[in-house]
Amino acid sequence: MAVCKMNLVSIIGPVKKLDELVNICGESGVFQPDNVYSFYSSTENFSPITEENPFSAPLAKLKNAIYSCGGKVENADVSGFQVSRSKIDKFVNYFSEKVEALVDKKREIHTNITNLNDEFEKLKHFRGLDKTMDEVLSCEYIKARFGRIPVENFAQFEKISQESKLRGLDLMFFEFDNDGENVWGIYFARVEDLEEIDRIFSKMQFREVKMRMSEKTPHDRSNEIKIRLSIFARNLEVIEEEIAKFWSEQKAKCMQFYKKIEKLSTYFEIKSYAAKYGDSFILVGWVPEDEIKGFKEKIGTIKELKCSVDNGDDLLKNSPPVKLKNNRLFRPFEFFVSTYGMPCYNEIDPTVFVAMTYPLLFGIMFADLGQGLLVALVGWLMFKFKNMKLGKVMIPCGLASAFFGLIFGSVFGFEHALDPIYQKVFGLKEKPIDVMGPSSSNMIIYSAVGLGIVLLIISMIFGICSNVKRKNIGEAIFGPSGICGLTFYSSVIFMLLDSMVLHTGVVSVVYVLGLIILPLILIMFKDVLADLVEGKKDWQPESWVDYILQSFFELFEVLLSYAANTMSFLRVGAFVLVHAGMMMVVFTVAEMLGGVGYFIVLILGNILVAALEALLSGIQVLRLEFYEMFSKFFEGQGRPFSPVVADQYTK
Repeated sequence: MAVCKMNLVSIIGPVKKLDELVNICGESGVFQPDNVYSFYSSTENFSPITEENPFSAPLAKLKNAIYSCGGKVENADVSGFQVSRSKIDKFVNYFSEKVEALVDKKREIHTNITNLNDEFEKLKHFRGLDKTMDEVLSCEYIKARFGRIPVENFAQFEKISQESKLRGLDLMFFEFDNDGENVWGIYFARVEDLEEIDRIFSKMQFREVKMRMSEKTPHDRSNEIKIRLSIFARNLEVIEEEIAKFWSEQKAKCMQFYKKIEKLSTYFEIKSYAAKYGDSFILVGWVPEDEIKGFKEKIGTIKELKCSVDNGDDLLKNSPPVKLKNNRLFRPFEFFVSTYGMPCYNEIDPTVFVAMTYPLLFGIMFADLGQGLLVALVGWLMFKFKNMKLGKVMIPCGLASAFFGLIFGSVFGFEHALDPIYQKVFGLKEKPIDVMGPSSSNMIIYSAVGLGIVLLIISMIFGICSNVKRKNIGEAIFGPSGICGLTFYSSVIFMLLDSMVLHTGVVSVVYVLGLIILPLILIMFKDVLADLVEGKKDWQPESWVDYILQSFFELFEVLLSYAANTMSFLRVGAFVLVHAGMMMVVFTVAEMLGGVGYFIVLILGNILVAALEALLSGIQVLRLEFYEMFSKFFEGQGRPFSPVVADQYTK
C-alpha cells in the first residue's frame, strides 16, 4: 500500500543551456514536467517559450516515406547514436525524395494499368466490330454512340423503331454483345437528327460508354492492350523489387534516424513547460524521491544551472503525481486500481487490499478445482504470449478458485470426485461441505454476509486512516465511514448477532443510546461538527431548520447504504450455489444423450460454464470492490506519474 514519495525539482539557468537540460531530463526517464506558473505567485516577468518543435516536420516526413515504401516503424537502439540537426535534415530529405521518386513511378504504372484495364473492359463488348475507332468516331455527318441497353428495354426496340420511321427518323442499332442483363452495341444518327435520336435511346435507358480514338479495330486493340499490360506488369515487378531493395538497404539506418528524431521530438516537448525571464529560464517537474540523487548528479554536469528540491508532502495543493510502489505479488492488481482511478498523493493505495480480497471473493464464487486451474492456465498463456495485464490477474484468481474447489470438493463439476481424499486423509465419509445441501446452503449464505461485514469494517478503518493521513479530521471522526460510522455499524451488527446467537445480555438501553443513537446524531451533524473540530469560523449553517431537515433525509440514505452494502455480499454465496446448479444442468443433458454425446456435452459444458461464470464472477467481485469497499475509503482523484520517455528501447 505504497505511494512513492515525490520531489519537486526547480531548475534555473541561462536560456542557451535549456536544450541541453531538456535532453538530460528526457534521457533520465524519471522527470515529469509541470506548469511553472502554478508554483509561483509573482509571474509578471515570466514569458512562455513558444518555439515550434523543429523535429515534428522531419519526423512526419520520414514516417510518411516509410509507410509509402511499404515499411513500418520498428524499435531501434539509439543509445549511442549522436547526430546533428543538419545530418537529420540531409538524411530525411534524401530518403523521402528517393522513396517519392520510386513511388511516383509505381503510381504511374498503376495508373496506366488501371486505364488499360478499363479500356479493355469496354472493348470486350465490341470485339466483333471490324472497323477502327477512328473510322467510326471521326465521321463528319454521322455520329456514333457506344453503350448498353437493359435487355428488358431492348425488347421494345423494333416497336420504337417503327414508330420513329413514321416521323422520318431511322434508328440504327448494331448489337455486338449480350451479357444477360444488357445489350451492348452502337447506334448511328445523322447530325441533324442526333438530339432527337439521343432522346429516344435515353428513354430506353441507354448508357453511353466513352471510347478512345484508335487506328485499330476493337479486336486488334484488345490484343495490343494485353501485350502492354504484360509489359507494365513486368515493369511493376521491377519497381517493387527496386523499392524493396532500397528499403532493405536503408531500413536499419532509417529506424535509427526515426527513433532518434522521435526521441528528440518527445524531449523537446519538455521545453514548452519552461518559462523565460530575461536571459534565464525556469523549469519545474516531479522526480521520485528514490531517483532524485541520480537526477541531480546528471543536472550537475551543466555548471551554469541551479537546482532546488522540495518535498511533495509540502506541495499537496499542487497535486503531486502518483507512482504506485508494490511488490511483484501485488503489482498485477494495480490494473484494477488504475481502472477506478489513481489514489491522491496523500491517499492510501488500495492495491494490496484488492490483491488480497479480489482472489478471495472470486475463488469463493467460482469454486472448482479443475476449472480454477484452467482459468489460471489461460491467464498464464494470455500474459506469456500476449503480455496482457488481465492475464496476470487471472492466475491468482484461478488458483484461489482451485483452492476453494478443493474445500467444496468440486472438480470440473464432479461434486464427489475428491471424497476418497477426504476419507483417507481426514477420515471423513465425504466432503465436509455439500454445496447443494440445505444446511450447507444456509451456512454459505450466512458466511458470505459475515465475510462482507468483516470487509466493510476493514474498509471503514482504512477510511479513517486515509482521512487522518489527509488531515480531514472531521470526516475521520463524524463521517459515515469515520469513527462514528464504524461505531454505529459494528454496534448494530453485534446487537443482531447477540440477539440471535450469543445472548450475552450486553445490549441495553445505555448500549443503544451510546453506541447506536449517539453516533447517528453525530453523523447527522457531521458538517457542522467537522467545521468546529477543524477550527473554521463559518461553521454555522445559514438556516438551522433547513440544515436539520436536509441532514435528516441524508441520514436515511446513509442507513440504506449500510444495509445495501451488507446485503450485496449475498451474491458471493449465491454464485457458489449458481456454479453447482449450472454444472447439474450440464450433467443432466450429458446423461440424457449418453455415449459419445455424454463426453462432448461434458467438455463443452465445462468450457461454457468456466468462461461464463469466470466472467460474471470477475464482474461481480469488481463491483463489490468498487461500490461497496472503495466507497468507504478511496476517492481515486490522483494523477498518474508520467515521466517523459520517448521509447523504452531508446533509453
